[in-house]
Parts: sequence; structure tokens; C-alpha cells
Amino acid sequence: MATKVLVTGGAGFIGSNLCEYLLEQGYEVRCLDNFATGKWQNVTPLLDRFSERFELLVGDIRNMEDCRRAVEGVDYVMHEAALGSVPRSINDPVTTNDVNIGGFLNMLVASRDAGVKRFIFAASSSTYGDSATLPKVEERIGKPLSPYAITKYVDELYADVFSRTYGTEYIGLRYFNVFGRRQDPNGAYAAVIPLFVRKFMNHEAPNINGDGEYSRDFTYIDNVIQMNMLAMTTTDPAAVNQIYNTAYGERTTLNQLVEALREFLGEKDPAICAIEPTHGPNRAGDIPHSLASIDKARRLLGYEPRYSMRDGLRLAVEWYWENL
Repeated sequence: MATKVLVTGGAGFIGSNLCEYLLEQGYEVRCLDNFATGKWQNVTPLLDRFSERFELLVGDIRNMEDCRRAVEGVDYVMHEAALGSVPRSINDPVTTNDVNIGGFLNMLVASRDAGVKRFIFAASSSTYGDSATLPKVEERIGKPLSPYAITKYVDELYADVFSRTYGTEYIGLRYFNVFGRRQDPNGAYAAVIPLFVRKFMNHEAPNINGDGEYSRDFTYIDNVIQMNMLAMTTTDPAAVNQIYNTAYGERTTLNQLVEALREFLGEKDPAICAIEPTHGPNRAGDIPHSLASIDKARRLLGYEPRYSMRDGLRLAVEWYWENL
């Protein structure tokens, strides 16, 4: 009997990529999504290709009954469902809290009661807050700078308490600026890479918050899939009930990102090379610099990221060129 995995938020950017990979590897997959930010076009092809092993549940993690239905008969949970975006959380902290903490707790309780073997969840680099230390190491964090960051840190605390109190096995993955195919370039809370790609492809100038010297550890989606699989399949007792940075381990400024995008997109449309970005004020709640140490993931999970930022960016540009 095939191993069954629940992916919450499975119609989203990261979730749908996880669903697709798991299905291609022969797993049975159930997707739970309320389509608040997930997209039908991310999962309908999977329903066609893997009709016997892929199940879609339309439901909300804020509803306990939906959570209990979703975990029934499941071996592992990959919990990706959340309301992302620092600005969204500043504009609407209540809904962010309801989904990211209330929904997370519902999923933990439902998974505990269903006897799920391991609960793998999307944590966030925003947890490092105002810590100026670089690179970021899992054991040292600062004060959160946004409601979103608070919610993701509280999730880590809940997972740890459930491990100590109920014996729940968990692994939390602190994602660092994930990008790649299917990441939405539209809407008020679009991430920087797809947003800039769309602007360039439309021959519009992207707007950089600040002077462009803020830096991020941009992480290609396939490295994130790799970490999720390592988290699910590890049999090392020392590796579970841990939090891991999920990143490439290299820092790129926004100015460097723009140059790389102009380079890759300019190969397809030379006019893009001449487009200069504009600059605006720094954004509230933003961390100036982000760089992950991936030593812990290397040591305990055997993680060696397969895609550099540039390799991933070239693949992402190819996808957007064909699909936008």
C-alpha cells in the first residue's frame, strides 16, 4: 500500500510543487486547500494525470472538521497552508493570526488524534526578526518585526510543545525567499522575483524598496522540495523534532537580482536590458539582510542544495516566459 501524504495549501505555489513531486515518486497525495490564495490551475492537471492517487479536498484549516477529514488515513502531513506576506499581516493581523496560528493548531491536534507519523511544516526566515547576526543559525533569533513573523514563531513553539507533551514527531523548515515555477506574479502581495519578471516582460520598470542593497537568500523551489523529502524520510532520531533553515546559503542583493533578471530576460528580449528600476522607501517589517547557515541541515539531514540562485532563476525565467 502506497504511503499517503497530506499537503495542506496544496493548490498554492510551494504546495502544488510538492504534490506534483510526491505523485511522480509514487505516493498517494491528498490536497487540502480553501483557494483563498491557491489556484485551481495548479492542481487540475494533477487530477487528470494522477486521478487514482490524487485527492482534492476543498476545506479550511480554520475548520476543525475539515482538518480531521483531511488527516484521515494519512501517514505524513506537509503543512504549507498559511497566509504569507509581511505587508498582508501588517494590514490584517487578525486574519493572519487566525489562519497561521489557529489553523496550525487545528492541524496539529487533528494530526495527533489521527496518529500521523510525522508533521512537517513551513516555518519562516522572518522568525529571525531584528537579529543582525549573519549567517542565520537556527538557535539564535531576534524579536519579530511583523505579525506574520510572530505567527510563524508561535507555530514552532506549538510544534515543540506537542512533541514534548503528546509525542508528536515534527520537523519545521524555515523557508528563505522561495521562488520558482507557479509563483504568482499578480496581486498586492506578489513576491519580488515574479513581480519583477512580470514588470520586465511588460517593459515596465520594477520598483525597488530602498537603495537595493537589502539582501536575501533566494531559494529555488526544487531545493525546498528536496528538504521536505529529507524531512519526511529521515530515520535518524536526532534529526526529528528540529527546526531547519531551508535555503541555498548565499546572499543576493536586490540590485544583483535585477541585473541577473535583465541578463536572462534580455536573452529573449534585448529591449529588457535597457530598463532601469525605480526606487522607493524601505518597506515596513522588512529585515535588511537574510543569509542562512545550512550546516545543521547538512549535518542531520544530509542536505546538499541542488540549485544555486542563478541556476534556479534561469529555470524560473524560462517558466514565466512560457506561461505568462
